[in-house]
Amino acid sequence: MVTFLISIVLLIIGYFTYGKYVEKTFGVNTDRPTPAFSNNDGVDYLPMGEKKNALIQLLNIAGVGPIFGPILGALYGPVAFLWIVFGAIFAGAVHDYLTGMISIRNKGAHLPELAGKFLGKVMKHVVNAFSILLLLLVGTVFVTAPADLLHSMTSSWLTLPIILTAIFVYYLIATLLPIDKIIGRFYPFLGGLLVVSALGVGVGLVTTGAPIPELSLTNMHPDNAPIFPLLFLTISCGALSGFHATQTPIISRTTQQEKQGRRIFYGMMIAEGIIAMIWAAAAMSLFNGSEGLNEVLATGGPAAVVSEVSTSMLGAVGGTLAILGVIVLPITSGDTAFRSARMIIADYIHVTQSKIKNRLWIAVPLFVISFILTRIDFTLLWRYFSWANQSTAVIALWVGATYLYLSRKNYWIATIPAAFMTMATFSYILNADIGFRLPINISYIIAAFITVVVIGAFFVHARRSLEKEIPLEEEWRKIV
Repeated sequence: MVTFLISIVLLIIGYFTYGKYVEKTFGVNTDRPTPAFSNNDGVDYLPMGEKKNALIQLLNIAGVGPIFGPILGALYGPVAFLWIVFGAIFAGAVHDYLTGMISIRNKGAHLPELAGKFLGKVMKHVVNAFSILLLLLVGTVFVTAPADLLHSMTSSWLTLPIILTAIFVYYLIATLLPIDKIIGRFYPFLGGLLVVSALGVGVGLVTTGAPIPELSLTNMHPDNAPIFPLLFLTISCGALSGFHATQTPIISRTTQQEKQGRRIFYGMMIAEGIIAMIWAAAAMSLFNGSEGLNEVLATGGPAAVVSEVSTSMLGAVGGTLAILGVIVLPITSGDTAFRSARMIIADYIHVTQSKIKNRLWIAVPLFVISFILTRIDFTLLWRYFSWANQSTAVIALWVGATYLYLSRKNYWIATIPAAFMTMATFSYILNADIGFRLPINISYIIAAFITVVVIGAFFVHARRSLEKEIPLEEEWRKIV
């Protein structure tokens, strides 16, 4: 219990200390107009309040990641707490803040545009394809996960195909409408439900004296799966997630002032880390260790863990509300995943989104592909999502490092986590069954070599870009 409470405190302290340092390093400009005003189109670009943006951002980035990921990561034991705390403070929140703020400085650009500008034109095309793949996987996972939870609650009168269809219809509507019609109007209230449900479970753990294990570096995974790199890909949204790099530009286009960025981007990642801590602790303490947790996962997956934790901690009524809060997470991230995919494709092919017909012919094919993907096993989808997700995070961190290098600011705040996760993602794909299936030791050696090459390439490219004097941001004074 002590480790759990200290971890929560550290996350909060991290927001007020390291978050402030990251903000100071970046350097906000309160006089600079944001894209919400300079590019206002009434659909994707329009100003919304700070609190509203913060809660929408939390819902956008959360999904089932800070719940399902930590539940699966709990199999490794309390060592997972370390990754959630230090990952959220020094990697995930930095990643989210830099992505959001650099996007604000560049007309609300999405990651492919930013990668093309700061990492080279070839990367624009690579990251564009990669981002669309990631968003399709996210959207699909965030259709099947809430559908399964709803089906388990209403199986006597609602079939799974009906639930899936209803979610897809909602996604289509939310993706096409201006952001202030559904997302801006209802998501702040749903954000409150998310926070309340997570706090309810957390308070329940403390008041009932749940046997949350104390910190240990021992690998407790029943299958002895290696902590590195698997833990760092299993727990993504609760510590570091590339999916966030696809979501922050949505809110960068509705942010009113740059000074709001720390609360919206850095702060909501810390809030997600707290949610991840709560669910990891619950999974570790309520199933008689990793073996018991593994049995529940084998029979019902993470959704079964969510259901059992919620009802045991909060009772029938409170548990149902908590489960509804968990259902809200993937649904509200799923629709913004498709929205983000539409925006990225539109930016890539230079099609304005003010007319609904332009939004429609881009969005519909995405939903058709996603529906086909729902026929694939969830576990397989999650493995591909985990790798694609963290690879995207690596790219976003290198974009942030390059921006800071060209700004002649402390680029190490992004370079260190970028290098670490480069090593982790390459180690994973070289060793994994969905990858090259090399022995883990050989994977480490090759991944280390690739990481050194990537770091070297970063410095060479950044120095050359500095000599070329690449403009870091849009000339805002022309707008004023």
